[in-house]
Amino acid sequence: MFSIKPYLRLSGLEPLVIRPETNFVNVGERTNVTGSKKFARLIKENKYEEALSVARQQVESGAQVLDVNMDDALLEGVQAMTTFLNLIQSEPDIARIPIMIDSSKFEIIEAGLKCVQGKCIVNSISMKEGEAKFIEQAFICKAFGAAVIVMAFDEVGQADTKTRKVSICQRAYKILTEQVGFDPQDIIFDPNIFAIATGIEEHNNYAVDFIEATREIKQLMPLTKVSGGVSNVSFSFRGNDHVREAIHSVFLLHAIKAGMDMGIVNAGQLVVYDEIEPTLRDLCEDVILNRNNDNNEATEKLIAHAETVKAKGKVEVKDEKWRNNSVEERLKHSLVNGITDYIDADTEEARQKYPKPLDVIEGPLMAGMNVVGDLFGAGKMFLPQVVKSARVMKKSVAVLTPYIEAEKEERKQAHLAAGTLNEESAGAAKILLATVKGDVHDIGKNIVGVVLGCNGYDIVDLGVMVPADKILEAAQREKADIIGLSGLITPSLDEMVHIAKEMKRRGMTQPLLIGGATTSRMHTAVKIAPEFDKGVVHVLDASRSVTVAGSLLNKDQKQDFLAGLQKEYTDLKTAFDNKKTTKNYLPYSEAKKKKTAIDWANFEPVAPSFSGTKVFDTVDVNELRPYIDWKPFFIAWEMHGNFPAILTDSVIGAEATKLYNDANAMLDKIIAENWLQAKGSIGFWEASAQEDDVTVKATESVELNFLRQQIQKAADQPNLSLADFIAPATANKKDHIGAFAVTIHGIESHIKAFEAAHDDYNKIILQALADRLAEAFAEYLHLKVRKEYWGYATEEHLSNEELIKEQYLGIRPAPGYPACPDHTEKYKLFSLLQATETIGIQLTESLAMYPASSVCGWYFANPQSQYFGIGKIQRDQLEDYAKRKKMDLPTAERWLSPILD
Repeated sequence: MFSIKPYLRLSGLEPLVIRPETNFVNVGERTNVTGSKKFARLIKENKYEEALSVARQQVESGAQVLDVNMDDALLEGVQAMTTFLNLIQSEPDIARIPIMIDSSKFEIIEAGLKCVQGKCIVNSISMKEGEAKFIEQAFICKAFGAAVIVMAFDEVGQADTKTRKVSICQRAYKILTEQVGFDPQDIIFDPNIFAIATGIEEHNNYAVDFIEATREIKQLMPLTKVSGGVSNVSFSFRGNDHVREAIHSVFLLHAIKAGMDMGIVNAGQLVVYDEIEPTLRDLCEDVILNRNNDNNEATEKLIAHAETVKAKGKVEVKDEKWRNNSVEERLKHSLVNGITDYIDADTEEARQKYPKPLDVIEGPLMAGMNVVGDLFGAGKMFLPQVVKSARVMKKSVAVLTPYIEAEKEERKQAHLAAGTLNEESAGAAKILLATVKGDVHDIGKNIVGVVLGCNGYDIVDLGVMVPADKILEAAQREKADIIGLSGLITPSLDEMVHIAKEMKRRGMTQPLLIGGATTSRMHTAVKIAPEFDKGVVHVLDASRSVTVAGSLLNKDQKQDFLAGLQKEYTDLKTAFDNKKTTKNYLPYSEAKKKKTAIDWANFEPVAPSFSGTKVFDTVDVNELRPYIDWKPFFIAWEMHGNFPAILTDSVIGAEATKLYNDANAMLDKIIAENWLQAKGSIGFWEASAQEDDVTVKATESVELNFLRQQIQKAADQPNLSLADFIAPATANKKDHIGAFAVTIHGIESHIKAFEAAHDDYNKIILQALADRLAEAFAEYLHLKVRKEYWGYATEEHLSNEELIKEQYLGIRPAPGYPACPDHTEKYKLFSLLQATETIGIQLTESLAMYPASSVCGWYFANPQSQYFGIGKIQRDQLEDYAKRKKMDLPTAERWLSPILD
């Protein structure tokens, strides 16, 4: 009796049956808008017929399946997929092979399924949105007769270890075969190929994990197939095709032996394993199999070797040819590449060549920095590279400075002798920068200063907590062309308004730049710009500062630039004023009636393990390291993306990885040499709520005052206040509130050392790391509170990613932030914890914390507690709040001005 063998059977116009003896199936990858710039350009330009040539080239190069992907934010994916697949069907030489419909959006996959003839592959479905969505999509794929690729991706995230890869694939297999009715041979697993040789220890075993997971999947589910995106494995070597091709071939040799059946590769760019140069092949083997790789030794060897390999595969001595160029070219090369090795000698050589030391700065050094500025402006260099260039520039200038000063003194003495002493020439345009009074944060300002300095401006940085008078007097004394203000906390906004008013009163004419995390274009337009008519500009980030400064200092551009800006800001202010009347707010008396519904009668609050305070002054920084959230670290460097995905980003991944490695090297040093000291304090006290106030029963009773949302919501939606999450006095329950403050001490001496070495790059890394460690300390303590000191979530087991996403019970809102926007409540928190006396955190007059790397907040344990924003409040709540706080109305108005409607 005839029976059909259980093989994976695909087809275009011709069948493709994948039998046990079938060799590895190449899936052509170039008809993918995310994988081929040429293909993406043709599709975006609607040159679909021309794009068919890319598909044809893949077939001619040996692709047995054609992967088609239209996932691009600027494309109508459904339309693009439909158009291209319909065109393919009319080209027999292409349509003869099966199609792989590739998209992360299922509506695009479904559109593609309606176009293809024969039996295709869907790439992909997964359980990342849960089983229900997975089953629904699987049924649709089965209805169209398609085979499916299943990603090893579940509700927790992508599988990165062998165990997780196998476990997720087994779970998906059981669902597909038992609930959906899929034939096992129509299931293709993709257990995730991730980049290796990134320099990150955790990534070293990724290739081994894939290979071993493949082996086990084929043993447990022998009729299924295994696929993967092969180019991912070599992503850290992008730009070096010769090394990437070698890695692909070595990886495939081992993966195919383990049972990998197919993979998405560039069919025209696979090198024969035996033809790989032996040294390169051995190094690839070590990295892929994670052998001889203690302390990234194998990775470092491959990286070093990769630098010596040209695209044609010839090995040569490390390229130091640039050292044979003129001193001007050598200086430019050092600046663009951030090389400090030869800068002292080259600067001295240039000094001896040029008539005056200043000529070296105005000549070759500025020429090199102009190249840096152009590359940065064009998006071909990223901020960490620019800061490294600035480090080279500063070191070079430091060599020249003594000679320049000596020349100045000689000229001065000569003028004195001749009776003709006058001022030095104006030189470069001068920009004065300062973090305003009461604010201690200056990372962003430092970066702006570096970037502007790289573009030839003379930067005068007054530092942090600078009063208005000092800023304006220095601007006049220094003859500054532009004034730049920075601030992180909301009271800084009022100080900026005050400075704008004061500049107008004094008749100053310098344009005013506004920047910092708490600032915005809207606030600048509505509150600051109307107070000063000589130009107020909100600068979003460092990269924009150069363009803005150039426009303000160019006589031909300035008038038009400011006129356009004034119109833009006027329109924004008008829209803001008109918008005020479009939202409906409840009277405060009504909002209080819509508090969070908590069944206090049937809820028993958990008591903490102690009452009072506990100080932590010997926490090892190494303990905090696992709790670091790296995403804000990269944002500080204006590199945006999720971590760790940013390390393999196609645009900024290489530089992000370098920055990450440099930061971790410094972190190693911080820990080994005890540079920084983490100090913290927590406390718990019995507490009860009375409407929007919470009475804390400490040594002396303290009343905390909270605000409530007033915006009108749906009938079943509460208007939240933090007071809702503490048991009311009428409930007769013994509830508690907690508080914490953490800080990082010891940064100042190291900052000064980096400044003395003209090393802005490491200075900024250190500042950003200190901020991250303070946040990590807050996360670490909150975890200990939940599981141990308060103990209301003793069974919690969350990953660091889940902690960052705040997927825990309870909250830790900070005074001055959305749920409790009044900074003055910090006085009570600090008093309860004795934070200044015990751990050395000072509050400035604007209620910023010093050291700057400090965090504080309240602890709420109620399972219904949640993070939220108060939003805008009305006059009636402001007046009630001032009365409750025993604060005069103008003072309350000033502190709450950002949230007053």
